[in-house]
Amino acid sequence: MAAFRDMEEVSQGLLSLLGANRAEAQQRRLLGRHEQVVERLLETQDSAEQRLREILAAEEEVAQSLLDAKERAHQGGAELQQLEAELRKAGEEDTRLKASLLQLTTELEELKETEASLERQEREVDEDTTVTIPSAVYVAQLYRQISKIEWDYECEPGMVKGIHHGPSVAQPVQLDSTQLSKKFISDYLWNLVDTDW
Repeated sequence: MAAFRDMEEVSQGLLSLLGANRAEAQQRRLLGRHEQVVERLLETQDSAEQRLREILAAEEEVAQSLLDAKERAHQGGAELQQLEAELRKAGEEDTRLKASLLQLTTELEELKETEASLERQEREVDEDTTVTIPSAVYVAQLYRQISKIEWDYECEPGMVKGIHHGPSVAQPVQLDSTQLSKKFISDYLWNLVDTDW
């Protein structure tokens, strides 16, 4: 700004010099000063243009940085949306797997309870078998020795079949339990037994 004031001052001085037709020395002095002002003006203009170029370059750099930041933000937003979608999908899968795990855990507990119940029943059957079978075998063997009847275990249901090995001859036994009473069958079979020991 000072350069413009100096220039204005020099111009006014020149005008007054020309109008008043002053001495040549004063004119040289003013012309020298005018040249200095013009040089200063040109230097200032060059400096201003250089600064303007630097400012424009800085603005361009800032604008490019801003555009890059916006692009990164846009890409980041797209990536964020993709990650959110993947997170939702993973959450749904996690929920599904947890439900499946809960169902499998429930089934496993039920199977463990069933297994424990079967083991209890098996122990009970083993205990019953341990007690019952030897005694049943003993009774059956004792009855066979006493009655001397060899039973046919493969006969039709409702039939009592076998062979009685009596003192002199073997005789077949064939009784229909659907037509005869249990008392009659029992009496008949005991009557076959020889009680003369």
